[in-house]
Amino acid sequence: MSDATAKKPPKAWSMEQLYGVILSPVITEKATRGSEHNQVTFRVRGDAAKPLIKAAIETLFKVKVTAVNTLNVRGKTKRFRGHLGQRSDYKKAIVSLAEGNTIDVTTGI
Repeated sequence: MSDATAKKPPKAWSMEQLYGVILSPVITEKATRGSEHNQVTFRVRGDAAKPLIKAAIETLFKVKVTAVNTLNVRGKTKRFRGHLGQRSDYKKAIVSLAEGNTIDVTTGI
């Protein structure tokens, strides 16, 4: 393996950065069905990258993460009393855990 293709060592993040990445768990029917496949869904900061999300989950919940999939959710345009409004956009992360690891999203950290 040449020096150009060698992996860089993982960046060390501070605990403040890790706690600030995960905003809340997503508790919907679809997210609950993901738990059958060892997946947990979280609402994350909009500028959070996959390696940072993985490091935050592994550090805060003490589990082994195998994959992180992210998606940006566009806010819906809603009408209230004849006036248009828009919900906020947010980023969602679907985290796949290693076999035997679980996260109970109903309890705090």
